[in-house]
Amino acid sequence: MEKLKTYISKHLPIIEETITFLLKDIDPYVKEIATHIISSGGKRLRPILCLLSAGLFSYRKQDVYPLACVLEFIHSATLLHDDIIDHAPLRRGNKTAHTIFGEAKTILAGDALLALSNKIVSNYNNIGLMRCLSEAIYRTAAGEIMELAYMKKKWLTYEEYLDIITGKTAYLIQFSCESGAILAGANVLELNNIRLFGLNLGIAFQLVDDVLDYSLNQEKLGKPVGGDLKEGKITLPLIYYLESMDDSKRFDLLERIKNNELSDEEHKEILFDINEKGVLQKALQSSDVYIQKAKNALHNLPESLEKDILWEVVDFVKNREY
Repeated sequence: MEKLKTYISKHLPIIEETITFLLKDIDPYVKEIATHIISSGGKRLRPILCLLSAGLFSYRKQDVYPLACVLEFIHSATLLHDDIIDHAPLRRGNKTAHTIFGEAKTILAGDALLALSNKIVSNYNNIGLMRCLSEAIYRTAAGEIMELAYMKKKWLTYEEYLDIITGKTAYLIQFSCESGAILAGANVLELNNIRLFGLNLGIAFQLVDDVLDYSLNQEKLGKPVGGDLKEGKITLPLIYYLESMDDSKRFDLLERIKNNELSDEEHKEILFDINEKGVLQKALQSSDVYIQKAKNALHNLPESLEKDILWEVVDFVKNREY
């Protein structure tokens, strides 16, 4: 991962400087909330993917940085909205924006970040980029609505779960890759391959993320475990765990999880069971399918330093601490 680390250390300071510059003149009420979420941490994976995809097609001009930062603005807007929907009190160990500034202001700040993203992309005068951005925002919003609709159902299938994470996570990672390639002038075949790479990388990323949320190894690393279970979210580890039960026990437990009725002891027992019964390994195997699809798409893209680094990104997604 040395090439990836070197690349991030070189470009991350410029990304941070560009974010600060782009937020400099926005409304102070919006800026306060936007800065709260954007400065709370995060890997800046999406901006980095945009830069790598542009460089993959030999585009390394300075004007790629505002486009890369658009990805962080869209991602941050979705987090602001997500936390309200989930009634989440914390994000990355900090108080969520809506608990500080109120729900109405936070929703509008998220909307303002999306509008700012459109404004920045329009400055490129590139219809392909504008179409791609609109599609990414639409797909992400549709994924959020789909999740709300599915969560009302008595049971969530693997296919429905996959629909949710594709909408909520994968399309934005796809756009992160696709946007850099569009700016670089990639051809139709190249764009198709970079889309496939980004989409499958995004699905794998969320699958692994959902597994890590249940891994007791995270607890050893000092990271919180079981947040999805506490919030009543139905993700793949829980789906596989519940599938091992008879219907009456499964639906009873599922109802109690959705209504946040588990005691601390029951919460710990479920986490322990999921770690002991091979559920996480089974869920990780599902991510391997999408890792391989991402690799297949990457094989068809031009050789470059950026391609070498994208291979390392795939390895990073697959081998995050488990």
